[in-house]
Parts: sequence; C-alpha cells; structure tokens
Amino acid sequence: MNQNKLQNNHNHVEEFHKREIPLDMQDYFVVEYFDFYSNNGSKKIKVKDLGEKFASINSFFFDYLKEYHIPAGFVKHHDKTSLKFIKHKRFPFSIKILNVIDKKTARIFGKKESEFLGLPIFEIHYGNSKDLLISESHLIAFDLCTNEEIKIIYRICSKVNAVLKSYFERRGFHLAEVSCSFGKSDDKIFLVDDFTPHSLKIIPLNKDEDGIDPYKFNTSAEIKHYTDHLHNLMSA
Repeated sequence: MNQNKLQNNHNHVEEFHKREIPLDMQDYFVVEYFDFYSNNGSKKIKVKDLGEKFASINSFFFDYLKEYHIPAGFVKHHDKTSLKFIKHKRFPFSIKILNVIDKKTARIFGKKESEFLGLPIFEIHYGNSKDLLISESHLIAFDLCTNEEIKIIYRICSKVNAVLKSYFERRGFHLAEVSCSFGKSDDKIFLVDDFTPHSLKIIPLNKDEDGIDPYKFNTSAEIKHYTDHLHNLMSA
C-alpha cells in the first residue's frame, strides 16, 4: 500500500470538538477535546465540561476494549481533557457499524426504521463526512488500503461490536451504532477513534421505555444529557 495515502493528522484540527497535538516525544501525540459539539458539521454548540467528559468516556472504552485484546492506539490520559496515543498514520475512512435499521436503509429496503438487525451492517465512510459512503472496491482501486488490511479492520470491528453490545445489553441498552476509525504504525493496525456521542449511539432494550434520542442533538442541554448518560453507564 502507498503510505502517502494514509493521513498524518497530528497538526490540524479535524473537527470542532477536538484537535491532535504532537508531543516532544517522537512516538506519541495528544488528542485534546474541547467544550464544543459539532452538529453534523453545520452548528457549533458549547457545552460546559464536555471536553473532560469526552476524554473520560473515550479512555474508559479504549481501556475496556484492550482488556479483550483489541488493538488500540490509546496509551493513557494526558490530562483532564486530552489523551495520549501512539503516533500513527490514519486511514482516510471509518467503518460505521449498524445494529438497527437506520432511516436510509429503511427507505431503500422498505423496512421499519429502528428495527433490530440479526447481523450488523458495516458501512465505509470516506473522510469525516457521514454522506460519503464508499465500497471496498473504492478502497482497493484508489490504494487507500489493501485487501488484507480491510480484512483486519473488519475483524477488529466485529470484535468491538460484540464486546460493546454485550456491555450495554447488561445495562439494559442496545448498541444501535458505533463508528470506528483506524491508524497504522510499524505495520500494525490500531483502533484510534471514537466513543463519544459523535459515534456511540445507544437505545433502551425495552422499546416502550422512554430514552434519550442519540440522533437529535439540537441544544447544549440535549448533548449534555446524552453525554452524562454515557458517562454514568461507565460505573453502572
């Protein structure tokens, strides 16, 4: 694979809610989380202490997944609002794992939205946009990764999904959706992102139970409520 196709993202702001900062140590960098939430990239919403909670949620789930021998680039907390990662080159796509039927899939296949799936759907999204859906053929044709690399990425995604589904089901929730991003260092592929409300969507197992809608964050109160909900489940 052409290594220039991988993104070395350590010197620019990726999204409103975080940025990557190089460390003096050559083999590591820091991801700093801000007190802002980007609503689909179109609206910037400030929420008090959001960066600290994003960092806490991410570090918890990275450590939890590492207990199941899932390779992750996360090293440790750097400070309250930032995390230390192994320096890596990031693949320019993410894998969205769907365990429920979303609006787009329901429309295409004539299914009921939010219905639970027996097997997960893996979607490949290019860049940071949720709208740029691509196929494995695109990845290979444009030398974004090799056949072997996408197989490894899919295996990691399957394990992440199984572990997190079990975690939330034991607490009365269904993992509706999670997005995974990956990086590569010394020929090893790592999970590098993301377990904030941007990625992690959970709904009650009991469909009659009122829950927080993880897909509709229009106010700071809604974002804070769902973030606190995820944060509280870490100790449940």
